Amino acid sequence: MRVSRFYLDTPLNEGEQTLTGDVAHYIGRVLRLGPGAKVQIFNGSGQEWPGEVMAAGKREVLIKLQAAIAGLPESPLQTHLGQAMSRGERMDWAIQKAVELGVNQITPLFTERCEVKLQGERADKRQAHWQQVAVSACEQCGRSVVPVINPPTSLHDWLPALTSDLKLVLHHRTDQDLDQLPKPGSLALLIGPEGGLSADEIHLAETSGFVAARFGPRVLRTETAPVVALSMAQQRWGDF
Repeated sequence: MRVSRFYLDTPLNEGEQTLTGDVAHYIGRVLRLGPGAKVQIFNGSGQEWPGEVMAAGKREVLIKLQAAIAGLPESPLQTHLGQAMSRGERMDWAIQKAVELGVNQITPLFTERCEVKLQGERADKRQAHWQQVAVSACEQCGRSVVPVINPPTSLHDWLPALTSDLKLVLHHRTDQDLDQLPKPGSLALLIGPEGGLSADEIHLAETSGFVAARFGPRVLRTETAPVVALSMAQQRWGDF
């Protein structure tokens, strides 16, 4: 039987642990897990704590944790995704799938053709929401380390800060094939918005050390492109 996994942003140790807030509500009221139910808790450290529900109330859930065990190993390929922001569920979907595919960092990007405008408190709320999307994806896919969702930033500010071994900008009008590229230890991927990156932005990326590469003959939607790119990168250089 599948054991439900839950993320807690707190130090964990063997023994009893009282859960409150959203996670307690989800365990006790949504999933209706009662005494004796098996759970697995992680806090992003790379370890996991098998546990058992001892009591479940309206506002609190008491669990007993066993000794820590090693979590699922991370991919040897370190990936940083620069994703131009899109509206609504498309951005959530892109983040969720990127996490499932082993991404380590995601930076939401403002680009020339990006329709999303965020600043101040609204930007902070969206970043917190996207971080929770990443947490939920880790709970589902078995990852023990939660990827970082960086604050939204402009493409111009993001490009100079990268130190990845290989930096790729997806561009369907190039003939560059992945098989021609050397195996990197770390990879940065730049995904444009629904309308694509402008010629000036592609040129700026290339002058910042990015290589224009294509991942097939078809034009992909902005939320599909990271799924394809990360899958192909993990198959060639990662743990697929």
